[in-house]
Amino acid sequence: MSSVIGVAAGAGLVLLFLAVFFIMKKLKHGRSQMLKRKFFEQNRGQLLQQLVSQSAGIAERMIINLEELEKATHRFDKDLVVGGGGHGIVYKGILSNQHIVAIKKPKKVLKKEIDEFINEVAILSQINHRNVVKLYGCCLETEVPMLVYEFISNGTLYEHLHVEGPKSLSWDDRLRIAIEAAKSLAYLHLAASAPIIHRDVKSANILLDDTLTAKVADFGASRYIPMDISGVTTRAQGTRGYWDPVYFYTGRLTEKSDVYSFGVVLVELLTRKKPFSYLSSDDESLVAHFATLFEKGQLPQILDPQVIEEGGKKVEEVATIAVSCIKLSREDRPTMRQVELTLEGTHCMLPIVVEHSLQKK
Repeated sequence: MSSVIGVAAGAGLVLLFLAVFFIMKKLKHGRSQMLKRKFFEQNRGQLLQQLVSQSAGIAERMIINLEELEKATHRFDKDLVVGGGGHGIVYKGILSNQHIVAIKKPKKVLKKEIDEFINEVAILSQINHRNVVKLYGCCLETEVPMLVYEFISNGTLYEHLHVEGPKSLSWDDRLRIAIEAAKSLAYLHLAASAPIIHRDVKSANILLDDTLTAKVADFGASRYIPMDISGVTTRAQGTRGYWDPVYFYTGRLTEKSDVYSFGVVLVELLTRKKPFSYLSSDDESLVAHFATLFEKGQLPQILDPQVIEEGGKKVEEVATIAVSCIKLSREDRPTMRQVELTLEGTHCMLPIVVEHSLQKK
């Protein structure tokens, strides 16, 4: 009898243990689901759904659950880290649909930055251009929201340009990359459903794939501009060295702010000097020194020797475009469409007159 009682007691303990285990598991799952819902609301999931509600199905497609990203990255394995810095970490992963992706996981996002994050998702969800990084979606189920992009394998234009040694990207590659970046910005300004201003155009935000095709990235600071107004007033954003001075001092944002920043990138391509750290012997910035030497006819003093060697007559034409883009007066700057067409003409060696292409319409 005692053995029967012992077996029954043992079985009872096992059943009790299993019951407690399943209850705890269910409670843990419930807490996890509640936390996910809390983060979804905190990360403005409803705002995203409202922003893309006019495009059927986009919200459902764009919002990726945490479980999918954990599988894609083997629970965010450190061996899959492909980039990062002060702002966060980028993981390489493979989604269940076999898309190879880059998952951008910020270290910390301030509450005021959440709207910028959702803004980037909403903008990129409606952009389809071969020279703009494709956004697959976002995850809002963690304390810090994450973005999921197509994986671009070959680093940034900045990294390729500023390598050690006398040689960098070939002149032909530099010119083609400039044209591709100009095409993407012209598309944002003109061909998108509403004009989009990037606000942080720089070489570090131009990614390159295996064939060195340019992909413009990082739309967190971008802004829609209503078509019935010429600009908006907003807190100046961007990167030192690439800022449009007019925008920086007035807060007045127009498409010409992107034109200025793109002009700085052209100067960077021509000189292989870093806009945010360069100072001439006269304490001039890279842009100011470039413009001064251009006016004096002494541009070779600042040009990358590789550009002089490989570029021929095209160099002066591209320099002319760059100088037009970095004019202090916005009215004197060309549009991105004009820049795109003129660069293409230079690339194809068509008999064009650069100054005519850049004149105001």
